[in-house]
Amino acid sequence: MNFQMLSPAEKIVEIMNRIYYGGMTTASGGNLSIRDADGVIWITPSGTDKGSLRTEDIVRIMPSGEIIGPYPPSVEHPFHREIYKRRPDIGAVLHAHPPALVSFSVVQQLPKLSVYPFVKYKCGNIASIPFKFPSSIELSEAVGEKFERGTDIAILENHGVVTAAKDLHTAFSLLEAVNLCANIEINAMAIGHMPISISPKHMAVYMLNVASPMKEFVEHIPTERENVARRELCALVRRSYQRQMFTGEQGTYSMRLEGDSFIITPCDKDRAYLEPEDLVLIKNGYRQGGKNPSRSADLHARIYRNNQDVNSVIIAHPPHIMAFAVTDAEFDTKLISETYITLREVKKIPFGASIMQPELFAREVDLKNPVCIVENDCVIVCSSSAYAAFDSLEVLEYSAKTLVGAAQLGGSYKKMNDDELNAMKQKFGL
Repeated sequence: MNFQMLSPAEKIVEIMNRIYYGGMTTASGGNLSIRDADGVIWITPSGTDKGSLRTEDIVRIMPSGEIIGPYPPSVEHPFHREIYKRRPDIGAVLHAHPPALVSFSVVQQLPKLSVYPFVKYKCGNIASIPFKFPSSIELSEAVGEKFERGTDIAILENHGVVTAAKDLHTAFSLLEAVNLCANIEINAMAIGHMPISISPKHMAVYMLNVASPMKEFVEHIPTERENVARRELCALVRRSYQRQMFTGEQGTYSMRLEGDSFIITPCDKDRAYLEPEDLVLIKNGYRQGGKNPSRSADLHARIYRNNQDVNSVIIAHPPHIMAFAVTDAEFDTKLISETYITLREVKKIPFGASIMQPELFAREVDLKNPVCIVENDCVIVCSSSAYAAFDSLEVLEYSAKTLVGAAQLGGSYKKMNDDELNAMKQKFGL
């Protein structure tokens, strides 16, 4: 899907579907708007089911103030209009009620963006707004004033979140990023560990993680094997997004074709809409012409060169396992049998190691040590196939979610003892 080619009404319906089915608002909650080039505001209607929204439901507010549509506009349309009036650079406004961000709103706190460099870089301009009654003039003025001062994300106390950007897709990506950060912090606190912020030095290291320059090759006729691989990998990328282990902007997946050649996700495509032709072929150190591979393509290439048995690599940021990445908590695979069978040991490596020492890092991962946690950054999974890598990532995230729940129950963990581990190793050939 080419999102930018959709009409304003189609864009609103598409993004509202992602918000609702992603668990970030209720059927009656949330509202979206787009201001088009003619100054017309397209906005969700009031009181309609957000889970079955149709393009014909979308309301237009004309520059004259005339309202056109089958329903009244969202009751929150005054603060949408106030943002547009004060910020000529804004083309879309989004309001939702993700539980994690509402949790922060009711305790009058902001998520600690500094625990995760991508979110700090993308969402640094965040603010809170004291409680005002929903749909009130006071709320509209407070929101308008905050956005006029340069805020792009605002937490409304005891209410929800507002994001605004040049277009609706960007406003949604802000929501996904800050919501991920909020969930990571809540999960970290649930396991009883304070999240650790990255230092300015580490942030500078993160900013060095730019895509390695690669020369292009232009002429390319894909084989049937490559076409099949593209379809398989694309399906798994979308599935990773649906399972909330990727966001639209983040999550890298690659699959070896032969030798050191592999296909990899691009850096400029939404994971929810990825098509097989969007994947980038890396061949003998060259990238497919006209395409931009993930910034981590060089790391993937090094892993494949150093590990001939590794045929797929994932870099991801799921919210439960990331709680262990942003704290000093240990992720112990010996607590759950499936976790140990699938993942064996899970290493934690210092922040920046995969950026500053990629060759050394590439030698540390293999099929015997297929998973590692990079502090305050990501998890990296290697496997013998794309499906096996996906399965390992899913086991990793579900195991972390289990341990978050176990921590909330209290009591002491029961680990498998040495005899049990040895018997399991023998039975499963570990």
